[in-house]
Amino acid sequence: MVKVDIKYTGNLHCDATHGPSQSKLGTDAPTDNKGKGEAFSPTDLVATALGTCISTTMGIKAEELGVNLKGMTVSVQKEMSKNMPRRIVALPSEVHIPLPANSPHREVLEQTALNCPVHKSLPSEINRPTKFFWEG
Repeated sequence: MVKVDIKYTGNLHCDATHGPSQSKLGTDAPTDNKGKGEAFSPTDLVATALGTCISTTMGIKAEELGVNLKGMTVSVQKEMSKNMPRRIVALPSEVHIPLPANSPHREVLEQTALNCPVHKSLPSEINRPTKFFWEG
């Protein structure tokens, strides 16, 4: 279990502290929801969690396979609802992999990405298409 402590510092800003490492990050409300957009918004962190989870789980699997994914990039676009209640409706992502399209590890790496813990934790009503680009 990991504990994260959050302190509301006013003006729609929060400071979060990761218990095990004491790393800190700040959040701000987005400009389209009364904030200044000076930091990640809470929903931006959901998109960030998805992209970093895809990267991390693929990295773990690649290490097991003896494959180097250094330089891989993941881009996630967060789309919010147009109507109330305000919510994330889509998180399309693109994964650019520095391996050739005919890599023997293609299927297992793509399945690893699509089955990362964040993918599996998000509700089915959030559309999250993932495109893979093999560029080695």
